[in-house]
Amino acid sequence: MNNDLFLILLIFIVALITIFPLILRALYVPTVIALLVAGILISDMQLGMIPWICSKLVDSFGGDEVVVATYFRSFIDSLGNLGLVFLMALAGMEADFKLLGTVRKPVYALSLLTFLVPAATGYIIFVLYNPDDLPGKLLYASLFASHSVGIVFPVMRELNLSKTRFGASVLISTIATDIASIILLAICVQMKKIECGVGVGGHEMSLLSHLPDSLQGGWLIPCFLLITAIFITLTCMCVRVIGHYIKLFLSPKEDLLISLLFLVILATVLVGNLLGINLIVSAFIAGLAFSPLLRRQEINSVIFSKMEGIGYGFLIPFLFISIGMQVDLSVMLAPGNITIVILTVVGLVASKTISGWLAMRISGFSNAHGLCAGLMTVPQLSATLAAATVGRQLNMLDDNFFNAIVVLSIVTTIPVPAVVRMIITRKKLRFGMIEEEPFVVPAQERGEDNIL
Repeated sequence: MNNDLFLILLIFIVALITIFPLILRALYVPTVIALLVAGILISDMQLGMIPWICSKLVDSFGGDEVVVATYFRSFIDSLGNLGLVFLMALAGMEADFKLLGTVRKPVYALSLLTFLVPAATGYIIFVLYNPDDLPGKLLYASLFASHSVGIVFPVMRELNLSKTRFGASVLISTIATDIASIILLAICVQMKKIECGVGVGGHEMSLLSHLPDSLQGGWLIPCFLLITAIFITLTCMCVRVIGHYIKLFLSPKEDLLISLLFLVILATVLVGNLLGINLIVSAFIAGLAFSPLLRRQEINSVIFSKMEGIGYGFLIPFLFISIGMQVDLSVMLAPGNITIVILTVVGLVASKTISGWLAMRISGFSNAHGLCAGLMTVPQLSATLAAATVGRQLNMLDDNFFNAIVVLSIVTTIPVPAVVRMIITRKKLRFGMIEEEPFVVPAQERGEDNIL
């Protein structure tokens, strides 16, 4: 591909990232959702804009239309993966688990209930159709249990909730639940590979695929949990040592500092991938390990302005564009898919919303706060679609279940942030800041809350 053709493609996608959210902002559509819709619109599975654009470019500049279209999608996906790493690293840098003492009760309640209740729901739905497939049941349970940090964190940031007790509770519990669901996903995938004789001694990067046969049975789960615990511990220790030397030898205003931080984050992601740990967790752990360094105000303001500028200004929008391009709206009309789709969508939305509401009510929040927390755990996006794709490749999910997950991603991701925003605006909800005393809704205010 020549440089002129690449430049035109880049200008097109950057213009789309910049202009489309501004147009939809007039309709009070969040930026994240606008980018998802933009990805759906340019996908070759929908309106065919990618092949149309590529055909016009090929007519003008020459070349192979298929090659250009493939390169275009690969380019967006690659930047989208970098955007996901940036997003999770920023989430880790902002998440301060020292605040767990302030929001311990809601975090514990949210983490436990929004993992167990949806996981049990997904497990039961899969049992109705495939009662003898244990890896498949565990996979569907992990899909239901997972949250979408890629949606929750930007929405929190856009609504200025990340520094509130409510926001800290939801964000920390989302990360904890995602880690648990990713571990469950890795376990059930490994079980399926062992069952089918795939991956053992193969050419995969994950070291789990090269464990001795004696460790591939009942020892798999404790081995993986031990590997994950060691990885998190060593990452935090090593990154903090690196951060100490960064603080000694580099000024916060030096651009080299950002490059070095990103290098450490990418190296952490690579090591995590070698150990079979999802990049979402690896990038978050790297960011979390850097967070003590960033507590220094003179460093924090400079680094965050640069990191957020690179992330939210360029890389992270590519993440949501690439996710939107994976969505195929036609699966909603697929024959024989309706029952599974309805059970999946209704089961997940109900289990997430009810468990989130119950957890926040137990913790002393109002009905409206509980409903917002429950709804924020509903969206299923990048990690869920990626996990479902892996399950399909290993024949753990047939087309009906895979299509149901795709539909689930569409109907839970696009409307939910807008609904949360509407509830917050119409109910004029107040959110106690982290620095304040624990926020408990007065009894008379709870009595006036009739949202449920």
